[in-house]
Amino acid sequence: MEKQSKIYVAGHRGLVGSAIIRHLQEKGYNNIIYRTSHELDLRNQVSVIQLFEQEKPDYIFLAAAKVGGILANATYPAQFLYDNLMIQSNVIEAAKEFGTKKLVFLGSTCIYPKMAPQPLKENYLLTGELESTNEPYALAKIAGIKMCSSYNKQYGTEFISVMPTNLYGPNDNFNLETSHVLPALMRKIHKAKINKEEAVTIWGSGTPLREFLHVDDMASACVYLMENCTFEQIGEFVNIGTGKELTIRELAETICEIIGFDGELRFDSTKPDGTPRKLTDVTKLHELGWHHKIELKEGVQDTYKWYLENVNEHE
Repeated sequence: MEKQSKIYVAGHRGLVGSAIIRHLQEKGYNNIIYRTSHELDLRNQVSVIQLFEQEKPDYIFLAAAKVGGILANATYPAQFLYDNLMIQSNVIEAAKEFGTKKLVFLGSTCIYPKMAPQPLKENYLLTGELESTNEPYALAKIAGIKMCSSYNKQYGTEFISVMPTNLYGPNDNFNLETSHVLPALMRKIHKAKINKEEAVTIWGSGTPLREFLHVDDMASACVYLMENCTFEQIGEFVNIGTGKELTIRELAETICEIIGFDGELRFDSTKPDGTPRKLTDVTKLHELGWHHKIELKEGVQDTYKWYLENVNEHE
């Protein structure tokens, strides 16, 4: 990418999109375009075509998606499937039609089978049944991977796919009904401290293992791959993660330590755990020349600082 290349970041207000813009600006890229969801509904093909006719972006980071945790996925399965299929299909097709030089499609490691061997290698895709609690979202993202690789084979495009592990950081969603586990725990534990509560109740048994990547590291990886790596080098997709894991209980204890909450943690095992373990194999990523820099404790401290400065407790 040239510093003046026109770069479209789809989903620029989200967790990943906003971090990608920060990272691009830090590196001196100054021709970045974006639209809010009110200005442009990416589910609408006509609107997407109009954007591409007007802007003709050279490079695209496709970070726009409908995302959420177990509760959100269970409540809105049709929306998770439809919205994500429409968003990615419209943008990928328009990128091909208008000659975009390169596109990075962002997915998620929930694409892997529920009982896939650990750590998760890229070639485990479609080798077993998906986790039922996020199947619609996972199916949409798998379709996006296949769409990118199919377009590359048929049309000679350069569309690459990246599958991040659990992400967190500034601009995360802290809504207790729709957020992922780390921001949900942070808000719950913070409120318990403020309200001087004796205990915090957490969904599930606390035993599932999870891996977490700070969103600034994710942005760094996306820009690095855009600048340096081709579809031929990457293959169908590449995992983005740390290769390190901890239990939900250990995560909650880490957050308690940073927030300063010394009450009891109670685990409600009547609630679903989701996938028992989800650790990425990051061998390919390391071979491509990128490693994460932000460790979990430092990242949680950074995120909590942002939370205190930016989140309205009454929202």
